[in-house]
Amino acid sequence: MQKQIEVSNHLLVNINNGIMNIKLNRPESLNAFSTEMISGLKEALRNAKTNNDVRVITISGSGRSFSSGGDVKRMGKRKPIETYEHIGNLNELILAMRDLEKPIIAAVHGYAAGAGFNLALASDMILAAEDSKFVLSFSKVGLISDGGGLYFLPRLIGSYRAKELFFNAEPITVEEAHSLGIVNHVYPLEDFENRVEEFVAKIAAGPSKTFGLIKKIADQSLQSSLAEILEQERITQATIATTEDHAEGILAFKEKRNPNFSGK
Repeated sequence: MQKQIEVSNHLLVNINNGIMNIKLNRPESLNAFSTEMISGLKEALRNAKTNNDVRVITISGSGRSFSSGGDVKRMGKRKPIETYEHIGNLNELILAMRDLEKPIIAAVHGYAAGAGFNLALASDMILAAEDSKFVLSFSKVGLISDGGGLYFLPRLIGSYRAKELFFNAEPITVEEAHSLGIVNHVYPLEDFENRVEEFVAKIAAGPSKTFGLIKKIADQSLQSSLAEILEQERITQATIATTEDHAEGILAFKEKRNPNFSGK
């Protein structure tokens, strides 16, 4: 049963079969970020955090593109304190995405530019249509990257390659993004929505508590030592081994059937 969630005029949000679908909805501006959109995204994630019906989140864009990032029409008009507060609002969103112990999947088509690219990078996986292009266009308007790009991209592809993308500010194709490890899967545009739906449905049917803990520890590994992660694995495994999903997984294996995970 599909349930609509009202969080912002600039977003379309619904929950269906364990999946919270968030669609950026400013197609006339290629889904450029607005204060209302960012606040709505934070509200949707707060809902997802406390809603046991939500097992996975997707973020996509309406119209011709995923997102063009920052609203160029507003650039140059904000006072420094307004920019500081706007980026603070964006930072809260990025931190909420990483803090959420549920998988977030970005479904990208068209352009993912600037902060829109970084929003996708803050997700846990990126699925992309064949027409996708990725560009970190900040330097073309004399800005540095925001929205976590200077954190995520160097860790993903190495600092040398990342700096080239930041300096050049030129689009890369989806094939290049896939070869660099930025994109997980590339699908034909005409079948994109169906392929994303199939992929996300498989994640939603999995052991959601386990996935959340994998996400948490994997993200911590970027700043932790091997010894610290080994200890975190030991503590977490001792706890997760008591869950209903673990018991169901064992039973399904013995009975040679697919497990029916409940997220408990």
